[in-house]
Amino acid sequence: MSHINEPKHIPWLLQLGIRIAERKTAKRMEPARVLAWYPKAAFSSGILEALVAHEEPGISRRLLQLVRMQVSIHVNCSFCIDMNSDGYEQHQITQEEIEGLQGLRSLGDIPSFSHKERVALQYAKELTATPLPDNYNTISLMKECFDERQFIVLATTSAQVNYWARLIKGLGIPPAGFRTECSLPPDPVL
Repeated sequence: MSHINEPKHIPWLLQLGIRIAERKTAKRMEPARVLAWYPKAAFSSGILEALVAHEEPGISRRLLQLVRMQVSIHVNCSFCIDMNSDGYEQHQITQEEIEGLQGLRSLGDIPSFSHKERVALQYAKELTATPLPDNYNTISLMKECFDERQFIVLATTSAQVNYWARLIKGLGIPPAGFRTECSLPPDPVL
């Protein structure tokens, strides 16, 4: 349970969005439930989540997953790690690569990472740092490896995970994996 309990009344449209998210992930979406205290934040956060890139021409699903995992691990958000690591095997992400994301091994020492992946992971790590570093060298490398649209997709993916991680940690929400079952309330009567 988070430090902040969900409100007793959640607007029906928000209930519907929560239900869809919980069915899709098979996990209790505690962040959305807590944000129901301020529905504007819940709806805008839901829109942000709905617009996240999962498939983008020129960027592999694997790279998008690696970037989400890198940010989650680097900001140390257990909820985000749980959500963004789900299904890593289907993207052929190895245990050695996970050790690289965790900082236990140098990304450069892991031969299965492509040059583009290494650059994108370094960029994601830098965007997660506080304070933000002057990363002109990494930005130059990103421009060499990715076109403008791809660069924007990778930047916004990193920023989106950062947003959720800082919000979730700030509210004290535990990892989604702490709940082995997702107890969904009955369908609301609309």
